[in-house]
Amino acid sequence: MARFEILTIFPEFFRGFFEHGVVSRAQKKGLVEIGVHDLRAFTHDRHRTVDDRPFGGGEGMVLKPEPLAEALESLGIGPIGSVGREGVSVILLSAQGRPFTQAVARELAGVERVVLICGRYEGVDERVNTLFCDRELSIGDYVLSGGELGAAVILDATMRLLPGVLGNEASSEFESFGVTDGAINADVEGVPRSQHGAGGLLDYPHYTRPAEFLGARVPDVLVGGDHHAVRLWRREQQLRKTLKNRPDLLATAALSREDEKILDRLRAEPSN
Repeated sequence: MARFEILTIFPEFFRGFFEHGVVSRAQKKGLVEIGVHDLRAFTHDRHRTVDDRPFGGGEGMVLKPEPLAEALESLGIGPIGSVGREGVSVILLSAQGRPFTQAVARELAGVERVVLICGRYEGVDERVNTLFCDRELSIGDYVLSGGELGAAVILDATMRLLPGVLGNEASSEFESFGVTDGAINADVEGVPRSQHGAGGLLDYPHYTRPAEFLGARVPDVLVGGDHHAVRLWRREQQLRKTLKNRPDLLATAALSREDEKILDRLRAEPSN
């Protein structure tokens, strides 16, 4: 069973998030455990102070190291390299962190225990990061008021990759940023032959009934019954969507010669 711990000054923030969707179902099925810990419970003054002014001057306040260290100690987690750190990843949520990606989510899905430290104010005393955190992650190139939203994003993205969390095991493989065909875990008989693994690309467009909506029809190829034609169409749409919205992904995606030919043709199309 995977275990997630969240350290925050706003524990109530997560209540609604944990009561709905796959997070709720995964907990009820006993597939994951989630603990939310209030940093103010690890203070020792009557004002329950968790922050202080930054050394060297500057705007805002900084989360103090003592409450965070005590909170981690209460969980049996010491500094990096200490006894008990095996199978544990302590993560600081920070705008200065490396980008959180699907690849990082897959790494974390293989970790027994994940601890998420939610920064606030101007940030967290850097000694917490240096002494205790093996990762510093950001969910995007923008600044939030705190790390709680980032913690929820990382927990959701990671948890859905755990065995048994999703109703269909292939759901987490055939989607944006997913793995290549060769890395698909589903049995051969269970793999929809009308799909490719994303291989780092964005997903293709999806359609459902009705076949016509406000004058817009579902592409004919999807209702023709030719699975090979569907597979080719979906791959082209993956490449088209990625080229349009996230061309940066093409530099690291697993592309075949046929993919490159399709991209050359798409790039040659007149711009709308």
